Amino acid sequence: MTELPAYLTATPPALEASDGIFDLAPVSLWLEDYSGVKALFDEWRAAGVTSLRAHLDGHPERVKECAARIKLLQVNRKTLDLFKADGFDHLVSNLDRVFRDDMLVSHIEELAQLWDGQTEFSSNAVNYTLAGERLDIQLKAAILPGFEHDWSRVLIAIEDVTAREDARRLLAGSENYSRGLFAHSPVSLWVEDFSGVKKLIDEIRAQGITDLRVFTDVHEEFVARCISEIRIVDVNQHTLDLFGAPDKETLLRNLSSVMRDEMEPCFREQLVDLWDGKLFQQREVVNYALDGSKLNLLLQFSVFPAHEHDWSLVQVALTDITARKKAEAYLEYLGSHDALTKLSNRSFFVDELNRLERKGPWPVSIVMIDLNGLKAANDELGHAAGDALLRRAGEVLNSVIEKPARAARIGGDEFALILPSVEHAEGMAMMKVILDLVAINNEFYTDLPLSLSMGIATSQPGERLEAVVKRADLAMLQAKREHYAQATEERRALGA
Repeated sequence: MTELPAYLTATPPALEASDGIFDLAPVSLWLEDYSGVKALFDEWRAAGVTSLRAHLDGHPERVKECAARIKLLQVNRKTLDLFKADGFDHLVSNLDRVFRDDMLVSHIEELAQLWDGQTEFSSNAVNYTLAGERLDIQLKAAILPGFEHDWSRVLIAIEDVTAREDARRLLAGSENYSRGLFAHSPVSLWVEDFSGVKKLIDEIRAQGITDLRVFTDVHEEFVARCISEIRIVDVNQHTLDLFGAPDKETLLRNLSSVMRDEMEPCFREQLVDLWDGKLFQQREVVNYALDGSKLNLLLQFSVFPAHEHDWSLVQVALTDITARKKAEAYLEYLGSHDALTKLSNRSFFVDELNRLERKGPWPVSIVMIDLNGLKAANDELGHAAGDALLRRAGEVLNSVIEKPARAARIGGDEFALILPSVEHAEGMAMMKVILDLVAINNEFYTDLPLSLSMGIATSQPGERLEAVVKRADLAMLQAKREHYAQATEERRALGA
């Protein structure tokens, strides 16, 4: 607030005579006569008014009545320049353009201070230049000494604070804009305080630790300590929607359910990046909604500017990529599986053979399988019947195979089993189990029987798996010939 000039103690005649000090003052000065206001106050007190604010709230027109009682006696050159007036008379004749709109609101506060017995009053108000430009002003006034009995001399100092208020409004607007972006962002936003995490990291660095990854390998509890030091400052509405939380408090109470399982290893990598000075990070993480559903998220972590020294303000943005990850997983599945039978496909079969060729484990047994009667089913009953046979074959093989063993459809009616670390006898036992399951399956599908021809071969030391596949395929072809030979004999016997 602008302090009143030292010459306020001068006698009124000297002031009104204007010896140059008043006129040359670097702030806008107004000399006014408030005696009419005092007389009006005296009338209202005599009428029983005790609270001026309440009185003016009930009779807002009386604010203008008070303003009309004020007489402008003198202004200085700075005032004329500030309000763009040609002279004193020009200003006086246009005061209604200077004091308008929201000026009366601040005027109530000034009047209330006088009513309460103060000889000085101040306010922040809005005036207007004669050119119509808005002026934010800071006003300070005092009843001059010797005039306390009638308020006939009041000196008012006005400081133009428009630039400051414009800056404040701009900042407030920017803050509101930022808050709006935060609140209505289409991604989950978290504002967090990582200062406790930085203190822990600085402490172990001061102890001579140079590799955080090695340190956390030995001291796994350090990661949990860092997690416990994170403080959630705020989250936006999209965060509540994403995690299925009715409000912020509910979400924060259930953070242990949201960030669990795979989250701690991811956070460890985040700490390693922070240790290495990476204050902006991006990685895929897994969280859980409050209903337990899994959320695949793209996490973007950044320390706010000017907070690099203590990490006391960071932003975490989470983009839901669950649908994308499911689509990627499905595409990956299609790339290695047969859509009809749900078994692995030929591409996977070849890749798995190459992997076992390099790494083992040995021995490897291969079972080659052919679906009997597929062509006849397609020709006589249609491809829907053939597809049904293929699906049933897939169900049987899927039910008997457990990792690291694999079942694959490698052709139209051809299947293969890869059995790592399985001896020939174990493979034969599995074939027996498959035939038993085929018999059970046929009990449920009596219209079209499922029949498989199978052959097995087990790798010998130094033998290529390609050769094992050929031996198993030959064994399967032999079993297929025997199957059709037996079928022919059965038809002949039936005909006889």
